[in-house]
Amino acid sequence: MSTPTVSCESGQAWPLGASPMTLQGQAGVNFAVSSRHAERVEVCLYDAQGARETARFSLPACSNGIWHGFVAGLGAGQLYGLRAHGPYQPLQGQRFNPAKLLIDPFARALVGDTQHLSLERDYLGPVAENATALDALADPTDNASRIPKARVLDLAAELQAGAAITPCAPLPPERTVLYEVHVKGQTQRHPEVPAALRGRYAGLASAPMLAHYQRLGITTLCLLPVQLFMTEAHLLKKGLRNYWGYNTLGYFIPEPAYASGQYPDERAEFRYMVDQLHRHGLEVVLDVVYNHSAESDTFGPTLSWRGLDNASWYALDDAGQYLNFSGCGNSFNLAQPCAVQMVMDSLRWWVQAYGVDGFRFDLATALGRDPVRQHHFHPVSELLTAIGQDPVLAKVKLIAEPWDVGPHGYQLGQFPAGWLEWNDRFRDTSRAFWLGFDCTRGAFARRLAGSSDFFDHDGRSPLSSVNLLTAHDGMTLADATSYRHKHNFPNGEDNRDGHHHNLSDNAGVEGPTQDEGVQAVRGQWRHALLATLFCSQGTPQLLAGDELGHSQSGNNNAYCQDNETTWLDWSGADPGLTGFVAGLIQLRHAHAALRHARWFTADDIRWRNPDGSALSTADWDDPQFRSFACLIEVADAGRVPAERWLLLFHAGSQALSFALPPGRWLQVLDSAAARVLPQGQWGLAPSSVGDITLSPRSVFGLVQTDKP
Repeated sequence: MSTPTVSCESGQAWPLGASPMTLQGQAGVNFAVSSRHAERVEVCLYDAQGARETARFSLPACSNGIWHGFVAGLGAGQLYGLRAHGPYQPLQGQRFNPAKLLIDPFARALVGDTQHLSLERDYLGPVAENATALDALADPTDNASRIPKARVLDLAAELQAGAAITPCAPLPPERTVLYEVHVKGQTQRHPEVPAALRGRYAGLASAPMLAHYQRLGITTLCLLPVQLFMTEAHLLKKGLRNYWGYNTLGYFIPEPAYASGQYPDERAEFRYMVDQLHRHGLEVVLDVVYNHSAESDTFGPTLSWRGLDNASWYALDDAGQYLNFSGCGNSFNLAQPCAVQMVMDSLRWWVQAYGVDGFRFDLATALGRDPVRQHHFHPVSELLTAIGQDPVLAKVKLIAEPWDVGPHGYQLGQFPAGWLEWNDRFRDTSRAFWLGFDCTRGAFARRLAGSSDFFDHDGRSPLSSVNLLTAHDGMTLADATSYRHKHNFPNGEDNRDGHHHNLSDNAGVEGPTQDEGVQAVRGQWRHALLATLFCSQGTPQLLAGDELGHSQSGNNNAYCQDNETTWLDWSGADPGLTGFVAGLIQLRHAHAALRHARWFTADDIRWRNPDGSALSTADWDDPQFRSFACLIEVADAGRVPAERWLLLFHAGSQALSFALPPGRWLQVLDSAAARVLPQGQWGLAPSSVGDITLSPRSVFGLVQTDKP
């Protein structure tokens, strides 16, 4: 049976991807593909199942490196793939192989299995062990039967569906409380979530989960990657899968594995989730991975970008080999227009078509690496400048993970004004202070006060600092206070993977124990760390599960553990810990002294030794003594008189007496007792005059509503 002839006009070079439109009175689909070095680009059309090729045609026009063509009569629902012709010269940086069907980087939907795509190759023969470059022939075997096909979507209808999502109520930035959550792990073991919705988008917005978020008081869910991703070859060979999702294949496509099948498709279910969360006052922020693609290193699969124009899409060295700022084998060349446009179109798509409220950028230093500056980071790089001026993105949260693994990759505090940044110095200093590692009161106080040493410049505020104790990458809070060492053997790498410097402790016993004394110390640590997080200036972020006491058995790199290691154990949750976290967050929401958008002045805060004397330079730098007080006086707008807060920090192992400033003080917070009193109950708490004795490893909070 012969392939039908398709008439393809020149069409237009924008927008990239497959776009239904009407040109010169004819309805059809316009195709536009970026490839500056291709000699020819073909579009292959497929039947509704993606099994049979029904037509193939070359894009007839090329404008400034964009191949384009318009086919009348095609419409939404059409399946297609791409083939690119050109030189196959891996040692010179090009990997054109028309035998390999390619996925459109701008595809809005895919049809087909992605489970084993990391095993696809475009070259013949084995690779020598320890090889660093590919010197091989192109594989002439056609792989179309194994490659998912892109589906043409009605883009106007998708945007209309996005516009129908309930917008989230405006949230003052200083009231933001981030909650890092995995879509599947959050609900997979929740007994009250309907079975069909566990581990799915709809489950994340189910009634039991909404009640939990509201009880906690968190404002913003930060979802681990939900853009369509795939599992790496080395994991497939071990019978494991990529659980976290930092291996993106489809930058415009919700991950279909998180769809329940209870809705028309994953797009509809994702929108339902966002709409429900918005209706309950919750923002949705996506963790996005634009620093590298799922095509891995030189020897990885050829699925899209590599086959379309390797030398344009990826950052290469002078020998045509990959610059690996991500540690995942490749890095996008985010100074190239095609890559910048893909990222910008993707970001706008998730805001406009899916209603999301912001993005957390994985390894964000890679976004600012500029070839003109020898691939060094610059805060006004092409992509960061494009993001900063975009009117669609002006209203959303932008959060950077301010490092990558390349040269000079650590860039904490260097992102443009308006960005928030993960602050690992807050994490490390807080753990060091409480768990007995090298630290001083001065270093700890800087983190409490918003990390001005990194963020107080160019108009940035304390809110720029995303304060966190733990994250998906590393130990949970329960494990950081139960294990001195990582336990990553289930990952299949002989415990070599994951961070080696965890600043964790176990109180004398590694892992689970029934020793009540050990358990008591661990509890004191956890409560003190959590009180530190929510009483510090900046934007707090809680790792989902830390409020439950969830453990990963010491695994600090559980990226491939799609099992009960990472799925939250709701039946084993610690209700007292959950209540304590909820109390801390509610306390923060209620009182400006614990969260505000400007830097402290000398009139706002005073630091004291336990005996009431001012801290000297020697006191600040003393690495042994870890107890001090801070007196804060900051008012909400219109509140007269201002509340005066006294926060006492005592990391020692013995009880210690603190002198109180003059006046009548009401006890509000006692981390050692895991107690937070709401304002209506302050009068029930015992008042304190003179001295007060703190339990070991504790944070104590008192308030005075009138000046003495």
